[in-house]
Amino acid sequence: MPQNVPDFDELMGAAQRSAVHLEMRDQYAVGDEADDFNEWLSTGRRDTDPTSEYWAPWVDLISGAVARGVVVRRARIVSEPVTDYIRYEHGSTDVNVAAGEQVRWLPRPRAVDLMLPGADLWIFDGAQVLFNHFTGAGEWADPAMELRTEPSIVKQCSDAFEAVWERAISHDMYEIH
Repeated sequence: MPQNVPDFDELMGAAQRSAVHLEMRDQYAVGDEADDFNEWLSTGRRDTDPTSEYWAPWVDLISGAVARGVVVRRARIVSEPVTDYIRYEHGSTDVNVAAGEQVRWLPRPRAVDLMLPGADLWIFDGAQVLFNHFTGAGEWADPAMELRTEPSIVKQCSDAFEAVWERAISHDMYEIH
């Protein structure tokens, strides 16, 4: 279904009340993280400076939304023991939190009875679902994003996110296994 999907920054910029993100993969290989991830794998060092060239655009976008009154929440469903990638993500989540995101983690066994969407997603203001499509290797698929606004899809995705959120563990309490 070809469509013109607004730029992510536009969607976040237009959000008025909420932006929630559901991540369900144990590995991503998106281009903008590859160098940082490989550096972390070889050295154990991770850029966690919210003002760095790497993080500043994200921090500015999220902190700007939060300043407008948008509640930004991120829930990650993860397998345990976690993959190197999830360990890498966990190590920098304090930057997300510093930007104003609320972040929770849900071990996969605690999600087994939840009905979940088939793709990662963002939901903006409970009215738009932006599905993120990845290849099996964790790279962006083509098309990478799909925007859906049908009320039944938005409701299903919102209900799934809220079910995950309710069970998930706050970032400051989640210990990597």
